Amino acid sequence: MGIVYSVGMEYRTLGRTGLDVSLLSLGTGGARKLGQSVGMTQADQTALVQRALDLGVNLIDTSSEYGESEVILGRALKGTPRESYYLCTKWPPWVDGCLAEDPGLLVDSVERSLRRLDTDWVDIMMFHGPLSHTYAPLVERFYPTMERLREQGKVRFVGLSAQYATEPSQAVADAALKNDPDKWDVLMLKYGLLNQSLAKELLPLALRHGVGVMNMAAVRVKLPDPALLEELMREWRDQGRVAAGELSERDPLGWLVHGEVASVVAAGYKFAADHPAIATVITGTSNMAHLEENAAALERPYLPPEDTRRVRELFGDIVEYV
Repeated sequence: MGIVYSVGMEYRTLGRTGLDVSLLSLGTGGARKLGQSVGMTQADQTALVQRALDLGVNLIDTSSEYGESEVILGRALKGTPRESYYLCTKWPPWVDGCLAEDPGLLVDSVERSLRRLDTDWVDIMMFHGPLSHTYAPLVERFYPTMERLREQGKVRFVGLSAQYATEPSQAVADAALKNDPDKWDVLMLKYGLLNQSLAKELLPLALRHGVGVMNMAAVRVKLPDPALLEELMREWRDQGRVAAGELSERDPLGWLVHGEVASVVAAGYKFAADHPAIATVITGTSNMAHLEENAAALERPYLPPEDTRRVRELFGDIVEYV
């Protein structure tokens, strides 16, 4: 059995991988870590994963450092045909805060992930969160090992994820796309309503080189929390980043909610998907209702043109960890 496509879900090609991936993908990191931080049982976690598959999600993202997420997924997917979904996992190349030295650590991590996920291969294997100043030694030290893992059939495609909290510009992606675009099949980047800077150069560059982009954390922390969002908009107004009078004090992005846009969160998902370089937007929710709402938001993955234009005018030049 191969990939099954859902009528309500849009699918896009993940760059040169040729994989047709669901526009909404399921993440197992973030604050919830597939429900680990809120005490979900394996039965609840399995139900969430299976509901995502029912909704048409066919790409699941995890990492060796997301607690027990890989083990949980291995159990949740047991009995589901392996060819019917894609798995992305990651390895953080750090030891005591410094770039690791031993390529064997990458091999050990991949082997451990395969055991925990109960699978023979990983569709996308990423270096998790390298910074721009570690990019060159990372490639020299570890990329040949990743290639051998690919040759052995344990890894199908190779990528890296940006560490936007430490490096909001996500400059490691700039280094990857400008120095070695042929090495990277997939990049995991953060792009959204409040983080638009990648649209200026990096996303067009990824599109030009056929590098697939997975959009992470596009709707996290500030957008779903009205109080935090109001506070952020006040800060940006006080700093002169947003002109006074452009947005209301209360519910500053409420003007986005109309017509087919059910909420500010839905607006965030729609905007996050409305760029041709973005193949999939990751949702890290552990809430079944939120999962369904996010999937519904991406059935029409775009805002009205006039709202998109205003959002870009308001926030397009801001580079900040949000």
